[in-house]
Amino acid sequence: MDYTFAGLPLHVLLVHAVVVLTPLLALLLIVLAAWPAARRVLWVLALIAAALLLPLGLVTIEAGKWLEQRVPPAPLIQVHTAQGEDLVPWLIALLVVALAIAGWALVERAARRRSSPGNGDPRGGAPSRGTRVIVGVVLTVAALVVAAGSMWTLVQIAEAGSRAVWEGSFSDEPLEG
Repeated sequence: MDYTFAGLPLHVLLVHAVVVLTPLLALLLIVLAAWPAARRVLWVLALIAAALLLPLGLVTIEAGKWLEQRVPPAPLIQVHTAQGEDLVPWLIALLVVALAIAGWALVERAARRRSSPGNGDPRGGAPSRGTRVIVGVVLTVAALVVAAGSMWTLVQIAEAGSRAVWEGSFSDEPLEG
């Protein structure tokens, strides 16, 4: 497959999307895990974003492998490409957390519907306050751990990629010309 777009290597374009969307999704998952009102409204957005970010990350990695074969070998590039696939487990973890948040949002929605006026039991089989708090804490901790891990990994990969591209390729002083 040809991994170019408008004459540019696709990796250098896609990597920007991954670098921006990963922390945004991680932050959104933390907010949704900790804030039930936001979860009721935005869980679908988080689930769609996580479901799209995983294949985007995989295509970015494949485009990077394609590009690696088309540039001169260099130790910094090898470090960057060796680290690139380290993000995949974190993208999967983001998707798992998004699925857990979506599942809990659906449980909460069903409980609200059962407890609506005219449905008999005012509790309607809704989870107890203690259960809601425990699930909220577990989801929040999971979102924080996955956010921290994905961000740390992403920063390491991006830093190696930046060094591979820019280290030794610019002047400390403006060029005359």
